[in-house]
Amino acid sequence: MLKKGIIKNIGFQVVVAMVLGALVGALMGQQASLFAPLGTLFIQLIKMLVIPLVAVAILSGAANLGASPAAGKIGVSTLAFFLITSALAVLLALVMGQLFKPGVGLEPDAMSSMFSGDYADKGALPDAVSTLLGMIPTNVFQSLSEANILQILVFCMFLGIALAKQPRERAKPLVDGLNTLVDAFVWMINKVMLIAPLGVFGLMADAIGTYGFDVLTLVFKLFVVYVAAILIFGFVVYPLLVGLFSTTPVKAYLSAMKKPQIVAFSTASSMATLPVNMETCEQDLKVSNATASFVLPLGATINMSGNAIYYGLVAIFFAQVYNIDLSAGAWAAIILTSTLGAIGQAGVPGPSFLVVAVLLAAGIPIEGLPLLFALDRLFDMIRTALNISGDAACAVIVDRFSPEYDPARWQK
Repeated sequence: MLKKGIIKNIGFQVVVAMVLGALVGALMGQQASLFAPLGTLFIQLIKMLVIPLVAVAILSGAANLGASPAAGKIGVSTLAFFLITSALAVLLALVMGQLFKPGVGLEPDAMSSMFSGDYADKGALPDAVSTLLGMIPTNVFQSLSEANILQILVFCMFLGIALAKQPRERAKPLVDGLNTLVDAFVWMINKVMLIAPLGVFGLMADAIGTYGFDVLTLVFKLFVVYVAAILIFGFVVYPLLVGLFSTTPVKAYLSAMKKPQIVAFSTASSMATLPVNMETCEQDLKVSNATASFVLPLGATINMSGNAIYYGLVAIFFAQVYNIDLSAGAWAAIILTSTLGAIGQAGVPGPSFLVVAVLLAAGIPIEGLPLLFALDRLFDMIRTALNISGDAACAVIVDRFSPEYDPARWQK
């Protein structure tokens, strides 16, 4: 019976699909690209549902929280958590990069054939004023059609708070309808997740078939240090924060996160994992619906501590490859740009050009960057698992400001 249950487990199926995809990709080579549409179909189905889910979930969360005197505390605590943990993630990456020196030993001349100027114009970060103005939509329907997550978040939070300020008897039917819509979207994404093993098989077969295993060895040292940093942050830093600042048992937190972490790893998308993470936080970690509906969609958009680790390590890696001694100003530029870049990174899979901004800010050459693009999917899968763990950690910590918070919930 147990064996049958494991076989039907979506996480187990995804792991098997990854292994089979890697084997098929290795055997078929570039011909394995014929399986790519399976992965594309899966990702497109997820993307079809994610934007309206985020909009409705933020509306619902803000409307449910907005009437509460704790709403301000929850909002400030959430943003502070994301900023501080992202900055800590960059610092950890820089320290580990200095300790283990993943870029030492590679010859810059060996990478000259990879020279490309295609990315030099993709690293400009807007200034603070432009960033702030860019978050405000002039046409919310255009923001929805262009999937501009930050603009959607700003509008939906504003509208949700406005709903909360209306007389309760007038707003209640609409808020109840929004909650029902959230449940409907979660149901739809859960159905889409049934084909996750097929999608993961197609994505893995295409990636391995296109790039092969040989190219992976070129940056293996960087990858090992990167995984170590992710594990430290995911299994030391976040559990420590949960243990210090919440009543949730650390063991319960780590156990509950297994399912969303597997989904995040397989999809490389915080947004795609959002429904599973919300279900886990509410049912397994006993976070209130209002808090989960507010914190988790926001976290899936702006909480990217895994990305911050990646940006910091890549900066150190290429500085070592090119034998560049980073000044204190360069370190500060890496920390600031990585933190802001991580927060601005959308929670969907794909190569991240924001790392270009980090390199340029520190004066590090970007010519060798394409070396990492072959592994970008694997890097993305791992950092996404950390990102959603941070979202859940934030939810259980800030939930203590919720009117529904019960300090003795774990003793019942």
